[in-house]
Amino acid sequence: MNRKSEIKRKTNETDISLSMNIDGTGKGDINTGVGFFDHMLSLFARHGLFDLKVMAKGDLDVDAHHTVEDVGIVLGQAIKEALGDKKSIKRYGSSFVPMDEALALVALDLSGRPYLVFDARFENQKLGNMDTELVEEFFRAVANNAGINLHIKVFYGSNTHHIIEAIFKAFGRALDEASGIDNRIEGVMSTKGMLEK
Repeated sequence: MNRKSEIKRKTNETDISLSMNIDGTGKGDINTGVGFFDHMLSLFARHGLFDLKVMAKGDLDVDAHHTVEDVGIVLGQAIKEALGDKKSIKRYGSSFVPMDEALALVALDLSGRPYLVFDARFENQKLGNMDTELVEEFFRAVANNAGINLHIKVFYGSNTHHIIEAIFKAFGRALDEASGIDNRIEGVMSTKGMLEK
């Protein structure tokens, strides 16, 4: 099984190349020009055991919004492509991740039907050159383009960096679980015999 994908997307605002191997070892090669975002994507890859390469050039002279959101779009497309027909995948995944004083939960369903519930608040409005409100925009773009029912909840935490780090680690771990193969599953994990496109 070759669960890999490569996506390129170029607009007037961003130029992105992304490759992903679902069955990787956690190698990240990330360069978006947004340092904090690079760090978070590297954590996602490492804790999900995905091999992920992201090269992005965006209009950072404006702000990081287009870069972060468009990387979310491309990552979502890459996840969808790499999973293919979703045969024998577990479909559901969840992970609680503590990061010092913070605790985050990510639960997801690779149903093909996108939905995002994002229950997190950040005291700091900016980390490095990234507005923290872009975290929600990133995950909305991923969910919509991958077809993921994605629930993110932060139970508590005071340090914004720790909270967001816990979310990205939990997302990696939950996606790793959901995308895992179980050979007992014939076809897809659905009584309908298909997962919605």
